[in-house]
Amino acid sequence: MNYTNNNTKQYFDNLYRGDDDPWAIRHRWYERRKRALLLAALPHERYTRAFEPGCGNGELTALLAPRCDELIATDIAEDAVALTRQRVAQCQNVKVEQMLLPDCWPSGKLDLVVISEIGYYLDEPQLWHIVEHVHETLSQDGAVVACHWRRPIEGWSENGDEVHAMLRGRMSLPLLSHYWDDDLIIDVWTRDKRSIHDRENSK
Repeated sequence: MNYTNNNTKQYFDNLYRGDDDPWAIRHRWYERRKRALLLAALPHERYTRAFEPGCGNGELTALLAPRCDELIATDIAEDAVALTRQRVAQCQNVKVEQMLLPDCWPSGKLDLVVISEIGYYLDEPQLWHIVEHVHETLSQDGAVVACHWRRPIEGWSENGDEVHAMLRGRMSLPLLSHYWDDDLIIDVWTRDKRSIHDRENSK
């Protein structure tokens, strides 16, 4: 399937039409732990301008918001956009939009891009297109974090390992950190090769 075609959009529209939390991400310990790991992996404490495509119902968005001066969150599903807007209604620094990847991408520089749980729904040319967007828009000290489920996903050909292998093969940025366990994989790329400790000590 293709993340931007009508069948895939219908798939996500149907998911959110019947359930405002189709993957039970609000309360499951696995999902809460995954968000904590992703947030802990971010190399900077705060970001000027961040982009989170595939925001779902906004649970990760709400945790990213306090660490960003400006956060752009998008999703393919109209109901998901509405749920995220409701979830972050008090966050004036968050802009939530319906957007189809990879053809649409925010203009201007970004210093954080979060690619979480969307890679399975992109074919290889679309994934390369996203990487091209990253290379063009990532700021000099910007970072990219990718986080995906490693197990097979019914109805989709790729799993997280395959998505991350493709990203690592095409991303022309240093890999700052890599985490994996039986369930998930997290990779962080950044233009700044220094460790977190060295960055902080240089200030």
